[in-house]
Amino acid sequence: MLRTRNVQPSLWESVLPEVCLRLPAELERVDAWLDDERFFAPFVPFFDARIGRPSLPVETYLRLMFLKHRYRLGYESLCAEVSDSISWRRFCQIDVDARLPHPTTLMKITTRCGEQAIAALNEEMLAKACEARLVKTGKVRADTTVVSANVDYPTDTGLLARAVGRMSRLVVRIRAVGGATRTPFRQRTRAAGRRVRSIAAHLRLRGAQAQKEAQATVARITGELASLARQTCTDAQAVLRNARRALNRVTGRARGRLRRAVNELAVTIERTNQVITQTRIRLAGGKPDSATRLVSLHDPDARPIAKGRLSKPIEFGYKAQIVDNVDGVVLDHTVEKGNPPDAPQLAPAIERITARTGQPPRAVAADRGYGEAGVEDDLHDAGVRTVAIPRKGRPGSARQTHERHPGFRRLVKWRTGCEGRISHLKHRFDWDRTRLDGLTGARTWCGYGVLAHNLTKITALAAANA
Repeated sequence: MLRTRNVQPSLWESVLPEVCLRLPAELERVDAWLDDERFFAPFVPFFDARIGRPSLPVETYLRLMFLKHRYRLGYESLCAEVSDSISWRRFCQIDVDARLPHPTTLMKITTRCGEQAIAALNEEMLAKACEARLVKTGKVRADTTVVSANVDYPTDTGLLARAVGRMSRLVVRIRAVGGATRTPFRQRTRAAGRRVRSIAAHLRLRGAQAQKEAQATVARITGELASLARQTCTDAQAVLRNARRALNRVTGRARGRLRRAVNELAVTIERTNQVITQTRIRLAGGKPDSATRLVSLHDPDARPIAKGRLSKPIEFGYKAQIVDNVDGVVLDHTVEKGNPPDAPQLAPAIERITARTGQPPRAVAADRGYGEAGVEDDLHDAGVRTVAIPRKGRPGSARQTHERHPGFRRLVKWRTGCEGRISHLKHRFDWDRTRLDGLTGARTWCGYGVLAHNLTKITALAAANA
């Protein structure tokens, strides 16, 4: 059952001194801005209005999530910090003597409402800012970045060893609740671990001849790991088949645990087969397709992305686009799977900004990755008067003259500030790495980061204009 506000008064409010009830300036501004019924509407479709256990008040959840992404806190540390701070309790509308929600409550609401709720929240945030005339659309700039997935650097051997270990643990879970108890399954976790450790030992060899021998040895051990993973998949497939038959015999909570383990084992077998296929292609001298390459067993949507950075030639995660204005307010953002080209993403973003604000931007600046003639034509058709995007390749003399114009160069220089905006999002608002798996999880995580960022920017602008 949905609850929007915490209406229970506390007697402590009249006992505590005024200095304890005072909020920091930023939290006071954000608290006043979030005290609006329109921010509760995105959560209505995910809860029943009358039936069920009362939910965490939406106003409390919104403020907790702001603090989490504003100060880069985990769910457990967030609850601990709010519990120890009177001002943060008051900001979150939690009474001084009340119990805080459990961290898993926040996790479940976040994953339950997901991408749809946070997208609607950001729309309402910008709509309210436009009504208050706080959003400037004279100039906007766009750039892309990579939001890293919550994965280690993926290698074929590491993925194969983890897959063998995960399937073994899932079989143990299935047998613990009465599924496929007599189906033979051989544990190969230690054998896979030994081979991974032997690879690390061979990679320490020095010298040209030793390195060639090491590479041959590594390829042989990798092939052995792929064979181990294939044999484990075959055994796990038999366990899976018999465990599904046992679902009709098991009752109570054990049946739910068995169903979850069976579903997880089926997904793990499928992903392990994909990793084995990738490994065989690489051992044969080929290169797996990066658009479909699996780099994580728990995050199947993450992809390898090359952005040309010297420190990180290849990153693993999702590609995001940011469009902000002169005040630093993020007017549009997207998170996509893989590495789609930059150019086709700009015109739709400008159209969304026009729909939100009621008028197209006067000028748009972007880097050379967007530099195509078709992009400029689409932007002019959308109502943009000035487009400052250097063209790809070597432009003609007329285009060179146009790009040397002082107004064009000023916009291009101003565009570089978007890289600072992205860095600010990554270092201050949790955009460096998504902690939620999958494309939907990445969009949800980045959406809350943009919400916290825009709240700080918009409320500061509102206070300056008051």
